[in-house]
Amino acid sequence: MTITYEELHERLVEQEEHLLEQVHDIQQSVREEGVGYSNHMADAGSEVFEQARDVSLARQLQRSLEDTQRALQKFDDGTYGLCESCGAAIDMTRLEALPSVRYCMRCQSRREGA
Repeated sequence: MTITYEELHERLVEQEEHLLEQVHDIQQSVREEGVGYSNHMADAGSEVFEQARDVSLARQLQRSLEDTQRALQKFDDGTYGLCESCGAAIDMTRLEALPSVRYCMRCQSRREGA
């Protein structure tokens, strides 16, 4: 069964809502937990590690959110599904797998040096 652009748009809207919620939750967690004072260096080390992990996760979620929002903007611009490098249409199976993808396979491979 072939997916439609409308279904891809719906997926992106749902993904945006989910990512907004995740970004908010992880940022709230990072602010609330912070690194406290502990009697044991090992406990402090664990807290620092967990906070660094959460900050890294927050950055990745933020990048995913930005990619999703960029894809939604492309729907508004009428450029969704077009490669940002060469302007060719991106294969529907690629869009189905990665709705916020920016490049066709040929350009993505070139960007990755493959």
